[in-house]
Amino acid sequence: MTRKIIRTDSAPAPVGPYNQAIAASGQMVFVAGQIPLDPVTGQIVGEGDVAQQTERAIANMKAILEAAGATLQDVVKTTVFLANMNDFAAMNGVYARYFEEAIAPARACVEVSRLPKDVLVEIECIAVIYSDSHQA
Repeated sequence: MTRKIIRTDSAPAPVGPYNQAIAASGQMVFVAGQIPLDPVTGQIVGEGDVAQQTERAIANMKAILEAAGATLQDVVKTTVFLANMNDFAAMNGVYARYFEEAIAPARACVEVSRLPKDVLVEIECIAVIYSDSHQA
């Protein structure tokens, strides 16, 4: 597997825990958008609290990645959907704890008019599974 951080001064530098691009080779895993549902109860976690909801959405994503044989370090691209862009700082604070800025995946973050079950955040990702190791 190969994973290469792409950086150029000819495009704007990242302003958070993400990189401009990642070049990767290996088996790709596309994780569907995860919302803050407790996998045991099926109930929304952190009603009205985007930080708690981000924690749960990432935990759900992490569990799916592990089931596929991957980790958060294997993620090369995320998309974050927010019900309100004013929640960006709170979401980003949680997100940054899971993705080290120097090797973080590429990311897009958009505000949408509505999310499933009226949650505040949904996160999807693409990861690359490396056959020989999980090294970045």
